[in-house]
Amino acid sequence: TLRKRYKGEKFMKIAYLGPEGSYSHLAAETFLKTERASRKEKNSFGRDECIPFRNFPEVFEAVETGHADAAAVPIENSLQGGVLQNLDLLQASSELFAVREQIVKIDHRLIFRTGTPLSAIGRVYSHRQALNQCAAYLSKKMPFASLRETESTSLGIDRAAEDASGKSAAIAGAHIAYLPEGFSRSEECISDEKYNQTQFLLLKKGAEKLPEKSDKFFFSAVCPHRPGSLLSLLQVIYAHGVNMTKIESRPVKDRPGEYRFFIEAEGNIFSPKIKGALSEIEKGVQEYKLLGAYEKSPAAD
Repeated sequence: TLRKRYKGEKFMKIAYLGPEGSYSHLAAETFLKTERASRKEKNSFGRDECIPFRNFPEVFEAVETGHADAAAVPIENSLQGGVLQNLDLLQASSELFAVREQIVKIDHRLIFRTGTPLSAIGRVYSHRQALNQCAAYLSKKMPFASLRETESTSLGIDRAAEDASGKSAAIAGAHIAYLPEGFSRSEECISDEKYNQTQFLLLKKGAEKLPEKSDKFFFSAVCPHRPGSLLSLLQVIYAHGVNMTKIESRPVKDRPGEYRFFIEAEGNIFSPKIKGALSEIEKGVQEYKLLGAYEKSPAAD
C-alpha cells in the first residue's frame, strides 16, 4: 500500500481523472485539504498527493489495488444528470464506498489561440459533458466547428495546442492556472446554463472507512419485476420520514426490462431510524447495495 508513515504522519494519495487542471483534479485537491484538516495535521510537507489517471476504470482500480488511498469521482451534474460510467463502476466494486461529498462549481471557458476569430475555429476539444453543456454557444459562435471528445477538459487544451494552424480551441474550467503560450481564455462562462455544478464523491476501500455519522446515504436497489415494486420501495422511504435527494435508473446488464435504482437520501446511516428503513428496503427488493454515507457539502458559490 502507498499509505506510509514518516515521523508519525499518514500520507494521503487521492486518484483522479487527469491530467492536471481537470475538474476532477480540483475536486481531489479540495478533498485532500478536507482529509488533512480531519487528521488535524499542520503540514504534510508535500507528501500528500493527488495522482492523475487516464480514465475512470483506472481511477477505481488504483484504490482497489492499494495504489491510492482514495478516489475523487464525479457522480452527478446538475445539467446532464448522473455520470453513468461511474455509477456502474461503483456498483460493480465490492470494496469501495463513498465517504465524502464535494460540490464543484462548473465554469466553462473557451481556450483559444490569441487573435483567432471565433468564426475561424474549425475544431473544439473537450470532455463530452463540457461539449454538451456549451452546445448552444458553440452552435451560435462556431457553427462549422468539429467537436472532438477528449477524456478530460484539460486534455482538450493539449490537443488544441498541438494544432499549429491556430484553428483549434478547447473548453476547460476557469480555474485552469496554466495556458499554452499564445492562448487566451474567454472572459465569461460559455455554458448554456450558468448555474452548473457537479457532485463529486470521495471513495475509499472498506466499509470501516464510512464516517461515524452522516448527513446523507447512498444505495442501489433492483426491485422485483412486477407492477408496483418501485412504488413499494418509495413508500418505505416515505413511511420512515426520509427525504430523498435523488434517484437515477440504470438497466440491469443481461436482464432486459429490469432496472437498478441509485438513490441518495438524507439521514445518519447509523441511526435507528435509517437502519430500520434500509433493513425494510433490503427485505423488499431483489438486490440491495450500500454505496456510501457522507456529510453534506457546502453549496458551490
